[in-house]
Amino acid sequence: MLIRRELPADIPHIRDVHAAAFAPGAAPGQVAVEAGLVDALRACDAWIPELSLVATAPDGTITGHVVCTRAAVGAIPVLGLGPLGVLPAFQRGGVGHALVHAVLGAADALGEPLVVLLGHQDYYPRFGFRPASEYGVTPPVPEWASHFQARTLTTYTPDIQGKFEYAQPFYDI
Repeated sequence: MLIRRELPADIPHIRDVHAAAFAPGAAPGQVAVEAGLVDALRACDAWIPELSLVATAPDGTITGHVVCTRAAVGAIPVLGLGPLGVLPAFQRGGVGHALVHAVLGAADALGEPLVVLLGHQDYYPRFGFRPASEYGVTPPVPEWASHFQARTLTTYTPDIQGKFEYAQPFYDI
């Protein structure tokens, strides 16, 4: 498997990955919310091209995608991770794991301080994510608190506290 930055030619394949990952068995033409979310994020000013990564199989098939976009804790710029999608045939084969590690490494190399996500409590802690409340970061929707997690990076400082805000497309879905 190879992890690399998204290329313009990858866009329809990324849409297919998210559609298959989040809406298995959907009718043709039906798009999963996450597929539309990635398109909307790509079109907004929160998009960070260096943090949109794909996993490819040896034959070049795109098997997974992850993205981090600009978000904020109060007035401090941070990142929101997601969506993360893997084609069903490649799930539980390490693709998602590799993508998360790669995007966290890329975010750290860019000097980002914090990555926040809304995700499964049994999956993301293996990457160092902890309840965001432990860092004084609160979700934009209080009901999300149990699944709201944060991962500090090298430039993190403890003054990064307050209400988290995703890029606008997250609120439009």
